[in-house]
Amino acid sequence: METYRITRIYADAAGDSHFQDLEIPLQDSGPIGFLSTGVTAGQVIFRKVNEGYDYDFHRAPARQYIALMDGEIEIETSLGVVRRFGPGEVLLVEDTRGKGHRSRNLQAAVRQSIFITLPPSD
Repeated sequence: METYRITRIYADAAGDSHFQDLEIPLQDSGPIGFLSTGVTAGQVIFRKVNEGYDYDFHRAPARQYIALMDGEIEIETSLGVVRRFGPGEVLLVEDTRGKGHRSRNLQAAVRQSIFITLPPSD
């Protein structure tokens, strides 16, 4: 079965942030490729950050997907686990409560991303 890999960032009951690797199932849709089921979304927000972007620990303002268009970032969880992400990768950011995460540019260049907000979870 085909899948699309994304990384989830979430807060546990104690408020600590964690990474979780997710595999989104894809169905064969013939000549147009492999598609997932639809996800209800809110807004699409386009963003550019400067080359010195280094945002200390913060919570996500909303549940959202972040599609990285270029550059490279490093994200650190509240427990000190660090991962790097690059162009084409997708994050599902859900740590809207708790201690949050830290993110920073790894290249001295403007970086672009797209945020797709999601409804609050129950």
